[in-house]
Amino acid sequence: MRLIVARCEVTYTGRLTAHLPDSTRLLMIKADGSVLVHADTGGYRPLNWMTPPTVIEEGEGVIVVRKRAGRSEDRLEIRLLEVLWEAEHEMGEAAPLEKDGVERDLQEALAALPATLEPGLRLDRREWPTDIGPVDLMCRDAEDEWVAVEIKRVGTIEAVEQLTRYLERIRQDPALASCRGVLAAEVVKPQARVLAESRGLCWVEVELAVLRGEREPDLTLFAA
Repeated sequence: MRLIVARCEVTYTGRLTAHLPDSTRLLMIKADGSVLVHADTGGYRPLNWMTPPTVIEEGEGVIVVRKRAGRSEDRLEIRLLEVLWEAEHEMGEAAPLEKDGVERDLQEALAALPATLEPGLRLDRREWPTDIGPVDLMCRDAEDEWVAVEIKRVGTIEAVEQLTRYLERIRQDPALASCRGVLAAEVVKPQARVLAESRGLCWVEVELAVLRGEREPDLTLFAA
């Protein structure tokens, strides 16, 4: 992890063009290639950022971050006018987020059996990173499209809001722009179901005991 506090100008070119004029900002350059530009206001949201995989090039007073985006290229150019402070530290391997027992066990079970949520669904990665926290599971569906899965013991309105925020960040990557969202929980509250459906999200209720094979799923009887 490399941190730089500097007076700088930042220019982004790619899907659009944006420019941040001369001001003091915090630059975060992570080992995975992520680059974030922060101000002292605005909460956790960076002013500009680039997610991996990236190519980072440094010259005299300038840092250039490049990323392929389909046939085009995203480019973040940071001109360092005055470096006020700089530090670099090896963070080591990141420890995974510790969930409570039920959520952790649900995540492990669904990672092993993602098709329980949707036929043809397969796991790509657990704990997919975003700049506001990791998504529990990132999967591919039968059409090879991306699907982000957030897992809770109880699916609430707050869980839907959390999944929505993750999708906002994920979809900013052109390669993931069509990513769908699924909320998986042992119980999904009625209000959460309504909110999820209104936002185009899917919800699925799952039982840990069934996923583990400890009991058969309940039979659903349909009237003739």
